[in-house]
Amino acid sequence: MWNSYLVKLKVSDITCGRSILSRAHVVQQKTGTPVQFEITSGTRAAVADWIRKANLRSSDYLFKSRVLSSQHISTRQYNRIFHGWISKLALDDSLYSTHSMRRTKPYLIYKKTKNLRVIQLLLGHKKLESTVRYLGIEVDDALEISESIEV
Repeated sequence: MWNSYLVKLKVSDITCGRSILSRAHVVQQKTGTPVQFEITSGTRAAVADWIRKANLRSSDYLFKSRVLSSQHISTRQYNRIFHGWISKLALDDSLYSTHSMRRTKPYLIYKKTKNLRVIQLLLGHKKLESTVRYLGIEVDDALEISESIEV
């Protein structure tokens, strides 16, 4: 699902004038909830280079289709590109997916902070149960959190 947001980004979604925003947002189709996301400094630099190199205008899709110039790349094409990167890095293709990449940062934040509410907000989930299921938190993790809190 996140892939469909990524391929539909327009230059104007992540820029203000000539600057790349450090935070942007998308609106979830299912819930209508806006979800903010961070654009790291390295990514901002790479995106700025891409916009310049591809001569993109504010109204253009960030990832334009080569077939239909007014359209964005498909999620299928994005998937092919992604797996091409995994292959070039000589990584095990079965361990990575475009969706698993979305989970990485929230999972690392959860492991460091154990703060499910923060992860829920970052992912735009309405229900905490959805966040728990999404992260694949085991019962042991839940018990560890529960035991660490004094009442």
